[in-house]
Amino acid sequence: MAAFRFLRESPLSARIGMAIVLINIAAAILAPVIAPHGESQVVGDVWLPMSRDFPLGTDQLGRDLLTRLIYGARNTIALAFLITALSFLMGSICGFLAATIGKWTDQVLSRLVDILMAFPTLIFALMVLSVVGTSITALVVVIALLDSTRVFRLSRAVAMDIGVLEFVEAARLRGEGTWWVMTQEILPNALPPLVAEFGLRFCFVFLFIAALSFLGLGIQPPAADWGGMVRENAGAITFGIFTPLWPAGAIAFLTVGVNLIVDWFLHVASGLKEG
Repeated sequence: MAAFRFLRESPLSARIGMAIVLINIAAAILAPVIAPHGESQVVGDVWLPMSRDFPLGTDQLGRDLLTRLIYGARNTIALAFLITALSFLMGSICGFLAATIGKWTDQVLSRLVDILMAFPTLIFALMVLSVVGTSITALVVVIALLDSTRVFRLSRAVAMDIGVLEFVEAARLRGEGTWWVMTQEILPNALPPLVAEFGLRFCFVFLFIAALSFLGLGIQPPAADWGGMVRENAGAITFGIFTPLWPAGAIAFLTVGVNLIVDWFLHVASGLKEG
């Protein structure tokens, strides 16, 4: 009941954001059920206009664009969530360790992160993926590693602020171990900024995957991916056909929805009241 009342009191912008995210999640989960055709099934001619049979038309190979968008939601959102969760697992653990143990552990981890962050993210990812290949495993590991550096910076800064507080010092004086202090004292108090950052990093990863797919090094055909769909259908613009705008709009649609939720969560976590 408390959760329902909390959601009911949320502002209109947050409700719109939640509706957008829920629509995309539902499309991703129910893709095989609600998609009119198979993910890679050719059902008509190339770049057919919108009709009753093809509500959004067809793509450059004659596949139903609505079907590709639905399956693209499954592939892109699931991969972005997996990468974001992995990056937060690595980044937050390393950040908490650096802040809690300090000394050489902090120095080594911080310098490694500095080295990784010295390279432009997109260029570094393109370079590594060009060498190791564009498999899903390589994509997950490379992007998660790059994104974990940003999470490390935030979690380390938050943990250092919390680590000097009296209740943490009391836990250390009681003889509690490093892992106990991290999980029982620091983590619960660091959750609000980390949860908000999770939403922002999800947007970044989601857009990053789309950018890599647009460049040909992301999710590979015939799997549907919104960034790849923009690249594959970019030539349609030359003929006045706006097919690539649908996947581009889907990318923007989900990004806006997540950001609306993050803005609301940050407002709630700050303790500020509506004027």
